[in-house]
Amino acid sequence: MSEHELLKTGTTTLGIVCKDGIVLAADKRATAGYLIAQSDVDKIQNITDKIAVTMAGTVSDAQLIIRLMESEIRLKQMRTGNGISVKEAANLMARMVYGNIRKMSMIPGISHFLMGGIDNTGYYLYDIYPDGALSLCKNFVSSGSGSVMAYGVLESHYKPNLSINEGIQIAAKAINAAVKRDIASGDGMDIFTINADGAKKVLTREWNIKIEI
Repeated sequence: MSEHELLKTGTTTLGIVCKDGIVLAADKRATAGYLIAQSDVDKIQNITDKIAVTMAGTVSDAQLIIRLMESEIRLKQMRTGNGISVKEAANLMARMVYGNIRKMSMIPGISHFLMGGIDNTGYYLYDIYPDGALSLCKNFVSSGSGSVMAYGVLESHYKPNLSINEGIQIAAKAINAAVKRDIASGDGMDIFTINADGAKKVLTREWNIKIEI
């Protein structure tokens, strides 16, 4: 299988730390080389009712790691009777990413995740790099091919102590800026919030442009 036959998310994903929670956002396009393979991809997934992740990279690897995470979290709850903290979940996923990219394979296992979550110690945003490195984010972060454009919006609009509603507005502007200039991002956006109510989707938009000739 050639590199151009791999299904990749292309992607613009981002996370924003607000005074009352976390905002995650992503576009909805998946590409295989120059082909738009899917235009309705859900790039933000719940792994618990209080933790969600965005995904970028090779789709099969990202989906596998998310399924493994869900299984490991359920096993921990069964064995201990306790839920998982956001820090524990981030470290577990980082170890999975580290091991995945270092396996011998004809297809590179590239996956990049942003994790937002809340537990009894607070709410957190983590950047889990494709090499397995882990970083706690204090303000905002973006990943994927459209992140350069998204960062322009985030840098100019972010301020400390944003509300969740303000974070949603900035996230929408950043994704919109990215899809206008990055050919691998597009077809809409999803936005999740993580706060006292848990991790849930609060906005979804699909852009289907019809051209008559």
